Amino acid sequence: MPNKKAAAKHMRQTRVRSQQNRSARSELRTLSRKVMNAAGAGKVEEAEANFKVAAKRLDQAASKNVIHKNAASRKKSRLAHAIVKAKKSAS
Repeated sequence: MPNKKAAAKHMRQTRVRSQQNRSARSELRTLSRKVMNAAGAGKVEEAEANFKVAAKRLDQAASKNVIHKNAASRKKSRLAHAIVKAKKSAS
């Protein structure tokens, strides 16, 4: 237990921020999974629509330091590559 009021406040803030970050990371995983599943099933249009949403959320998470900006870039790149791969196999 904290001995000072400021330390107690910091603990409360940390608890709230941790919950928000956990929720944001969970949403990112869900959106990435939607893109990968659609691309794997050959549904290119659906994958591209989901990618647009996922890319925006990844950039927002990176700007708020939920994830590192390079991690966001890497994830977007991998999702885009999966879509390109799905397009090639569909052709």
